[in-house]
Amino acid sequence: MLQEVSSDLACCCGTAACSLCCKCCPKIKQSTSTRFMYALYFILVTIICCVMMSTTVANEMKTHFPFYEQMCKGIQAGEMCEKLVGYSAVYKVCFGMACFFFFFCLFTIKINNSKSCRAYVHNGFWFIKLLLLAAMCSGAFFIPDQDTFLNAWRYVGAAGGFLFIAIQLILLVEFAHKWNKNWTASANHKQMWSGLLALVTLILYSVAVAALVLMALFYTRSEGCLSNKILIGVNGGLCLFVSLVAISPCVQNRQPHSGLLQSGVISCYVMYLTFSALSSKPPETILDENNQNITICVPEFSQGLHGDENLVTGLGTTILFGCILYSCLTSTTRASSETLRGIYAAPETEVARCCFCCTLDGDADAEEHVEKRGGQTVIYDEKKGTVYSYTFFHFVFFLASLYVMMTVTHWFHYESAQIEKFFTGTWSIFWIKMVSCWFCVFLYLWTLVAPLCCPTREFSV
Repeated sequence: MLQEVSSDLACCCGTAACSLCCKCCPKIKQSTSTRFMYALYFILVTIICCVMMSTTVANEMKTHFPFYEQMCKGIQAGEMCEKLVGYSAVYKVCFGMACFFFFFCLFTIKINNSKSCRAYVHNGFWFIKLLLLAAMCSGAFFIPDQDTFLNAWRYVGAAGGFLFIAIQLILLVEFAHKWNKNWTASANHKQMWSGLLALVTLILYSVAVAALVLMALFYTRSEGCLSNKILIGVNGGLCLFVSLVAISPCVQNRQPHSGLLQSGVISCYVMYLTFSALSSKPPETILDENNQNITICVPEFSQGLHGDENLVTGLGTTILFGCILYSCLTSTTRASSETLRGIYAAPETEVARCCFCCTLDGDADAEEHVEKRGGQTVIYDEKKGTVYSYTFFHFVFFLASLYVMMTVTHWFHYESAQIEKFFTGTWSIFWIKMVSCWFCVFLYLWTLVAPLCCPTREFSV
C-alpha cells in the first residue's frame, strides 16, 4: 500500500511516469503515458468549453442549485454567472490552454535526451501542471480590456485553426503516399501484396463513387439546388482528374510509387468533406403550392434525425473531438514531424506489413529499463533518446486548442453559438470545409507534379 501511495506521489509531484493503479493492466511505455496525460488535460478543458456553450446546462444549474445566484455573486461572475458562459468564456479558457501548451512548446525546444531536467518536467509533475493549467485558464478572465482581447484573440484563433487543418491535410497526403509505398515494397516479390493493393484500391473507389451518387440523389433535385449540383460535380471531377494524373506516364516515370491507392484515399476524403460541407450548409427554403415554407436540397430523413437534438449533438461532438484527439496524437510521432519538415524515409527501409502505421520503435531496447511499482508496469522506452518530438507535440496541441475554440464557437458566427446547435448549418463552416477539400486536392496534386516542375530537385514521397 505504501509503495502504491509513493508511486502516485512520484507521478503527481515528481519525475516518475504516470500509470494506472491496477496490476492487471498491460505494460505501458513512458512516452505513451506522457502523451495520454496531456491528452487527458486537453479532453478535460474541451468538456468544460462544451459545458460553457450549453444553455441547457446553464438552465439546469439555475433550477437545481438553491444558492446558484449567491455563488455567482461570490465569485464575481455576474448575477447568473453570465461571465462563465458563452463564446467569450470559451475564448478565455482556450486562451489559457493554448498558453499552457505554447509554454511547454518553448520549454521543450531541442530536447533529445529524456534524462535532462526539462525532459523530467515534461514527463512528470502532473498535479503541479494541472494546477498551472487551471491557473492559466482562470487568469484569462482577469485580462484587462476584454473587448480588445477578444477581438484580437479571435483572429489568432482563426489563423491557428486553419493551420491545424493544414497540418491534418498534409499528414493525410503523407499517409496515402506512405501506405502505397509500403504495400508496393513487396508487391514485386509476393503476389499477395499486389492482390491486396488492388482490392483496397477497388474498395476505396467504390466508396467514393457510391458517396458521389448518394449525394447527387439526396442533396439535389430537378429544380433548384444549383450550388449543390455544381459543388458535387466539381469535386467529383477533381477526384477523376487527380486519379488520371497519378497514373499518367510522365508522373509514373518520375515517381514509380505513385498509383491509384493514394488517389483513392484522397477521393474518399474529398467525398467525406463534400458531404460534411453540404450537411453544414444553411437550409434552403421555398414556398410550396400552399404558400408554406419547405426545406429543399437536404435529405428528408435528416430532418427526423435532428429531432432529438441532444442525442445528435452529444454523439456528433464526441466523434468530432475524438477525431481531433486522434489527429493530435498521430501527428506528433517523429516520422510525422519529419514529414512536415520535408524529411522522408528512404524507400529501402520500407517493409510491407498490414499495420504499416506502427513503426518499430525499439521495444527490445526499452525492455532493458522496466520499473515495476505497486500498479501498472512502466517501460522507460526513451532511455537512449526521445521517441517523438516534444516541441512538435506541444505545438500541435497548441493549434488544436485554437481549433477547438473556433469550432465550439461556430467560427465566425460566435455571437449566436450554442453547443445544442453545433450542427446547425452556417456559411462559415460550409466554406471552411469546402476550402479544406480543395486544399487537400491541391496538396496531393502538387506532390505529383512537383518533380515535373522542378526536374533538377530531388523529391521523395
